[in-house]
Amino acid sequence: MANEAKLSYEEKYNYVVRNLQEVLGEDKIKMILKARDLKIYWGTATTGKPHIAYFVPMTKIADFLKADAEVTILFADLHAYLDNMKAPWNLLDLRVQYYQHIIKAMLESIGVPLEKLKFVKGTDYQLSKEYTLDVYRLSSVITEHDAKKAGAEVVKQVDHPLISGLLYPGMLQYN
Repeated sequence: MANEAKLSYEEKYNYVVRNLQEVLGEDKIKMILKARDLKIYWGTATTGKPHIAYFVPMTKIADFLKADAEVTILFADLHAYLDNMKAPWNLLDLRVQYYQHIIKAMLESIGVPLEKLKFVKGTDYQLSKEYTLDVYRLSSVITEHDAKKAGAEVVKQVDHPLISGLLYPGMLQYN
């Protein structure tokens, strides 16, 4: 259900910054809100079962949706597979469906309008020829050291890491 009354840009801004410890680019956010609604992007790898901790980002996503922002949630299904195969290939689609249902249910349970919420599946664009060429181009300019360093932040660390852990960091782009 859409907001009954049109929110002012100040009201939208208040939702956007509510409960945040720090806000960078306040003037830029206000300038955008004066011209149009925000476009927000949040991504999550579909590596396991969503749990109670998912309510933390969901409450912020709820604020964005209440502020009439267009929110896109990326399900990083290929990343989940490449991260030490935390999601088996044959379960990628089912995991995405599960995450989508859970996230919608969480947001609905706290009374959030879902009209401006959309979902994107990583493999919908990451398996394209254009994306693959971009990854190859990137791999020709990034060092092994930098890929390992970037991967250490997001990929499960094991004694004998797979090469997929080196691919993972370069794929963190979104079209």
